[in-house]
Amino acid sequence: MSEPMIKKPWPKIGAHILGRAESAVLILIGTVLVVLALMMLESAVVSMFHAAVDGHIREEAIEILDSVLLVMMTMEIVYTVAISLEAHALVAEPFLIIGAIAAIRRMLVITATSTKDEHSNPEVFHNTLVELGLLALIVVTMAVSIYILRRAETLKAAALPEAKPTPEL
Repeated sequence: MSEPMIKKPWPKIGAHILGRAESAVLILIGTVLVVLALMMLESAVVSMFHAAVDGHIREEAIEILDSVLLVMMTMEIVYTVAISLEAHALVAEPFLIIGAIAAIRRMLVITATSTKDEHSNPEVFHNTLVELGLLALIVVTMAVSIYILRRAETLKAAALPEAKPTPEL
């Protein structure tokens, strides 16, 4: 005889459906981000090639570096999406890494472009220095946060009793 079908309670069915929908959306987000990163990288490579051929590498270096760092941030976001998809949990460390990369990217762009403003307008230059200081503080704070997270995981793993092998009879 066939077994009677066991009905699942609605909250479990709803959670299952929403979990599947979340996975589908995360896969689509990851796919879009990878395509975007490839397109940005292709654009940066083409710009670098044209700048090298035309002898304008020095003038174009800032934009190329900015583009490559943006690709790096995008791929770090893809990694974060993959972790979320795999673990079905929010993990803080990848977001901290993305933030540090973004702050470093901004610092590099400011540093490269600020030399033009340093002599023309002292107030703009002062504001630039304040922004660089705040960005440096952000990078240090995120690095310390990453260290604390990793240290906490190490201490947590050391505190858990290891599974002892059961003796065979």
